[in-house]
Amino acid sequence: MTSSAERTGPTMAYGYQGQEQARHRVPAAIRAPFEARTWREFGYALLNLPMAITGFVWTVTMLSLSAGLLITFVGLPLLVLTLGGCRAIGRVERGRARALLLLDVDEPGPVRTKGRGFLARMGAQLGSGVNWRHAIYTLLHFPWGIITFTVSVSLFTYGWGLLTYPLWRWVFPVYFGQDGLQIYGSGDGRHGWWLHTPADMVLCVVVGGLLVLVTPWAIRGMAHVDRILVHGLLGPSRLDDRVTELESDRGVVVDTAAADLRRIERDLHDGAQARLVALAMDLGLAKEKLLEDPAVGAAMVEEAHGEVKIALQELRDLARGIHPAILTDRGLDAALSAVAARCTVPVTVTVDLPARPVPAIEGIAYFTVSELLQNVSKHSGAARASVDVWQVEDRLMLYVYDNGRGGASLAAGSGLAGLAERLDSVDGVLAVDSPAGGPTRITAELPWRA
Repeated sequence: MTSSAERTGPTMAYGYQGQEQARHRVPAAIRAPFEARTWREFGYALLNLPMAITGFVWTVTMLSLSAGLLITFVGLPLLVLTLGGCRAIGRVERGRARALLLLDVDEPGPVRTKGRGFLARMGAQLGSGVNWRHAIYTLLHFPWGIITFTVSVSLFTYGWGLLTYPLWRWVFPVYFGQDGLQIYGSGDGRHGWWLHTPADMVLCVVVGGLLVLVTPWAIRGMAHVDRILVHGLLGPSRLDDRVTELESDRGVVVDTAAADLRRIERDLHDGAQARLVALAMDLGLAKEKLLEDPAVGAAMVEEAHGEVKIALQELRDLARGIHPAILTDRGLDAALSAVAARCTVPVTVTVDLPARPVPAIEGIAYFTVSELLQNVSKHSGAARASVDVWQVEDRLMLYVYDNGRGGASLAAGSGLAGLAERLDSVDGVLAVDSPAGGPTRITAELPWRA
């Protein structure tokens, strides 16, 4: 295996986003009450109450009406209408979360109908887990909307009210005939506590300032719960995500297979086929020359024999590109060693596997390493390289290292980007760590299927 100096950082990395964080001289606790995020999330909490009431009233009213009419045929269509209304409310809620919480939740896919006709469509709507999750959201959001609205408004009002109390205390003696805001008092108005002394002013400012500082973090905590609710109940289901992913992967597999077929056809047409056509013509001429001039005919046959060897070698290379026989017969260790031997850079190969994976995964692993070593030969300028293959739980790990100039990336249009797409089509992952100046470390994960 490669040394620890060569393999730095985590074994697997799914991407790096090196964004430099701006440094603020003002502490975050003091900045928070004035940041745009706080005001967006406060606005979201204020809107929670009317949206929660709307959703709750719709769902409870329509579900009750639908349940009461289930003895008639009207109940089921009305229940479908209820679920459709819940989906519409969910669409509004996703838009509100996108604008104020900066939470981008994908739109759930349409309900898949098995069969045709009105009853089939209605049955699909009633059996859709996405529809019922939207209904559950409207029910759960009602008590939570009350809590978030009440807590946010109370903290905001008391915090800023007490913090600014010295500025508006004059209202009480002018308009209410009392010294200040009354905290408690007796019924006769003779005994109580009115905030009007300098000590009272200091106390109000201190308590109000603390509440102002606490309010943003309380709002952010409640907004985090809102994000969980929206993402968990209003987003696509895991099954929908998986179906979408498989459809995308199927497209990649089809495109890759079509490209491979075009490559094979081109190699046959431009290589072995053209050479065999020329060989047939040469043999025809040699046949005629054997009768007229046996020496010249024999020379032409000898030349044709050399062309046959070249054509056979081209066919072997083509067959190796489709699926090498050494991989089928002897496995990844021998096949990758053969690939490394053809590389222009000295390559060390280490394969540590308890068993052989299924042929499909084994083939993908072989062609992945082959393509990476071709890149090493053509572009890296490296003096040495290494290939490590091992198993970690249910994953087949591939690690290719070279000490070349670096600069490899997964940018769109690059060969590595296409390789990453092919790996993704089988639930694989490709990670590239190749800073300018090198070295280059590329790690690939494939599912282990023995």
